[in-house]
Amino acid sequence: METFTAIHVIISLFAILTGLFVLGAMLSNKDLSRLTAIFLIFTIATSVTGFFFPFHGFTPAIGVGIISLVLLAVAVCARYIGHTRGFWRWLYIVTALMSLYLNCFVLVVQSFQKIPALKAIAPTQTEPPFAVTQIVVLLAFIVLTVISLIRFRPNR
Repeated sequence: METFTAIHVIISLFAILTGLFVLGAMLSNKDLSRLTAIFLIFTIATSVTGFFFPFHGFTPAIGVGIISLVLLAVAVCARYIGHTRGFWRWLYIVTALMSLYLNCFVLVVQSFQKIPALKAIAPTQTEPPFAVTQIVVLLAFIVLTVISLIRFRPNR
């Protein structure tokens, strides 16, 4: 299970990294087709591999995985069926960036669970440092999504 966990973490970090590059491209009105495909594939892989961990009953992680896969299905359709034209453009931007946000949300959760310094300041993840971090990440994604909606117009 340790090897599987390591692979899952590597896939997740790579999905986040490529997603941040895709976000940067959107903000610059650049269409990075290959990197976008890699981002979507690795983000799907992150969600799918998350279901292979042992679990007992429905957990928040399972809920995030399900939501992420639904968002990714819409993002893939908007990108490759709708070709980001018309309403497909905003649908792609919103769902792709929501998927990236969910990966970042999980990264924050895992960081506060696994990094000793963060765990010390928020051991139960109900403390203000954890809540403030999650709020800042959420607000940043909302702002960046709105800016992407304004700037990213790949079909012009």
